[in-house]
Amino acid sequence: MCGIVGVISKAPVNQLIYDALLLLQHRGQDAAGIVTMQDSRCYMHKARGMVRDVFRTRNMRGLLGPVGLGQVRYPTAGNAYSEEEAQPFYVNAPFGIVLVHNGNLTNAVTLKNELARIDRRHINTDSDTEVLINILAHELELAARDLPLTPEIIFKAVSAVHKRIKGSYAVVALIAGFGLLAFRDPFGIRPLCFGEGDTPEGRQVMVASESVALEGTGHVMTRDVAPGEAIFITPEGQVYAQQCAENPSLHPCMFEYVYLARPDSIMDGISVYQARLNMGETLAQRLISTMPPSEIDVVIPIPESSRPSAMQLAQKIGKPYREGFVKNRYVGRTFIMPGQGVRKKSVRQKLNAIGVEFKGRNVLLVDDSIVRGTTSKEIVQMAREAGARKVYMASAAPPVRFPNVYGIDMPTNSELIAHNRSIEEIRQFIGADALIYQDVNAMKRVVGAMNPLVAGFEASCFDGHYITGDITAADFDAIATQRRSQGEEEDSTDRSRLALPNAAEQS
Repeated sequence: MCGIVGVISKAPVNQLIYDALLLLQHRGQDAAGIVTMQDSRCYMHKARGMVRDVFRTRNMRGLLGPVGLGQVRYPTAGNAYSEEEAQPFYVNAPFGIVLVHNGNLTNAVTLKNELARIDRRHINTDSDTEVLINILAHELELAARDLPLTPEIIFKAVSAVHKRIKGSYAVVALIAGFGLLAFRDPFGIRPLCFGEGDTPEGRQVMVASESVALEGTGHVMTRDVAPGEAIFITPEGQVYAQQCAENPSLHPCMFEYVYLARPDSIMDGISVYQARLNMGETLAQRLISTMPPSEIDVVIPIPESSRPSAMQLAQKIGKPYREGFVKNRYVGRTFIMPGQGVRKKSVRQKLNAIGVEFKGRNVLLVDDSIVRGTTSKEIVQMAREAGARKVYMASAAPPVRFPNVYGIDMPTNSELIAHNRSIEEIRQFIGADALIYQDVNAMKRVVGAMNPLVAGFEASCFDGHYITGDITAADFDAIATQRRSQGEEEDSTDRSRLALPNAAEQS
């Protein structure tokens, strides 16, 4: 999963993109990058690390121009340790294209072979984003051959891209000297929206993964980019839009609403906060059918994504809601930390129990989801050490039983606590006195009811249904092999970098 943003303005956009990336930092903490454009020249800086660490004053000064894009990355394909795979990616022909991508291409290996064998394009990394930008560049070259570049030509190229690539993808790209292009996969798996703002210099348009990036930078959200749709924004701020997929349908990723997105975002017409409240209500119904609420003294959320669900559950069962854990906000989100060892070590650095809320009580801990189970096991133990008499655990999401191939870091069966295990076996592993899970159909129903245009949800990690229809057992084996090889790779500072120099580095 990643966070992406693109801006067309009349004023310099370096600080604006930086601010937007801070608002999207929860979507990726491994690497960050910004590219800006002045006239037809690009200026780029990207590196591993958090936004505040990657961009220093000297870097920001070199990012010139009123057009730009940026990305925060959490790697789900390619090499997690490679600085070369930080986005944006750049190709110089045709026109000069810079691109950022959120998602995961499920046929990247096939496409990479096609690019080398047929399109005569070299791919230098293991990143599927480099594959994607080269597919776009090739189709744009074919569509624009001997013709002036117009929005219609660009949309024709995007249509060809949709026919070639599979998986999940939300894309923002700059075409040097022409404008900004954004498009979304035909199922709308990964989110993308756009909005407008007014500056003293004139109108500006922003495209971003979440509405919070628009609102937090003074823009008014216009709408979501539709599944399969492409929008092209000229340097003057003129927006062109066209449906470029043959059979688009809206199937957003359910895990966005469970965990990934900020609660103050609205995605595909659904409030993330309200979705989590609704999940809490159905979780309460599930709990009541499983155990007597009278056995519970207090409901305590695991910060932070579970809070809305925990509050709603507590209200429904008539039990007090309390904050029992204090979160260290300077430690990253454990789910998106690379490496199981780092993830496990960080749990106690991240959370500390408030003893008075646990001592002598039967506590119900509510988490947004249970993926690997290691974090839940640590938290249950912390609650017992704080004096809890009994510790019950409730998950606002159903059991995560299947790998995800669409851009969420849960790709192998061996890492999933619920894969081929019963609820009782999971309960024993995490050490809870009782374990209650959300019902998958109830979750889909209460979230989908907020927008009748949603045809369904990409919920493969819960139900095993892969919406793109191209996933086989061989794909899972290949992903598992890739992850094992990454786990053996050590971080190194002595790595070559293929990147555009910015103005500050040239002077």
